[in-house]
Amino acid sequence: MNVTEADHRDAARIATDAGRLLLDLRRRLDDPSTDPAQLRADGDRTANELILAALAETHPGDAILSEESKDDPVRLDAERVWIVDPLDGTREFGEAGRSDWAVHVALVVGGAAAAGAVALPALGVTLDTGDPPTLPPPSGQLRIIGSRSRLSDHVRRLVDELGGELVLMGSAGAKAMAVVRGEAEVYAHTGGQYEWDSAAPVAVAAAAGLHVSRIDGSPLVYNQADPYLPDLLICRRELADRVIAASTGD
Repeated sequence: MNVTEADHRDAARIATDAGRLLLDLRRRLDDPSTDPAQLRADGDRTANELILAALAETHPGDAILSEESKDDPVRLDAERVWIVDPLDGTREFGEAGRSDWAVHVALVVGGAAAAGAVALPALGVTLDTGDPPTLPPPSGQLRIIGSRSRLSDHVRRLVDELGGELVLMGSAGAKAMAVVRGEAEVYAHTGGQYEWDSAAPVAVAAAAGLHVSRIDGSPLVYNQADPYLPDLLICRRELADRVIAASTGD
C-alpha cells in the first residue's frame, strides 16, 4: 500500500494543529454575548482552511474530500485521497464544558483507510496510526455507545439483547476513540453517516487492533462517488461476532 511514515506523521500534526486553532476559537464561549451558531460556523470554516492549506503544502499531488468543501470528482480517479472532517461534533463544540468533539484527518489508499488521526482537542489528545494506541485489557463490561442527540432503535436493541450498558456521547470521532481508549467496548451506528465521519476513526481503530466494518461485517470502502456511508461498527474483536449477529438477526 502506498503509505509513508510522513503520511502518518502529517495526519497527526495537521489534526493537532486544527484542534489547537479550534480551542483558541472556542474561548469565545467565555463571553456570554457569543452566538454559538456563529462560533460553530467559524470553527468549521477556519479548521477547514488550515487543513486544506497544510495538505496542499505537504501532499500537493493528493486529492481531498472534505465535509466543508465542494466535492471535486477528480478524487474518483486518484489512488490517494485525504478525507477530512475539520470539526466533527459541531453541536458539542458550541456547548461549553463538552469534550466530545474531534478533528478527523485520514488518508485513503485504494478505498481503504490507510493512515489517519483523530484529535480530541478538549482532552489534549491526538490518536493516530503512526503511533497506534495500545488497547487496555478487557474490562469485563459491555458498554455500548449511542448518540446523545439521535439514539437509534438499533442501539437500544443491542443494549437489550447483549445485556449491555448504554453510554451516550456526541461526535463520531469521540465515540470511536472511546472504544480505543477503553471507555466502551462497542460503537455501532446505523443512523447514516458520510465518509468523513468515519475514515479517520476507522484508520486509528484498526491500527489499534479493533474490529472495523459495516454493521453486517462487510468491509468499509471509501472514496465512492456518493460519500454517504450508512452504517459502521467499531468494537473489540472478541465481541464482533455477537454484535454482528444481534444486528443482522442471525
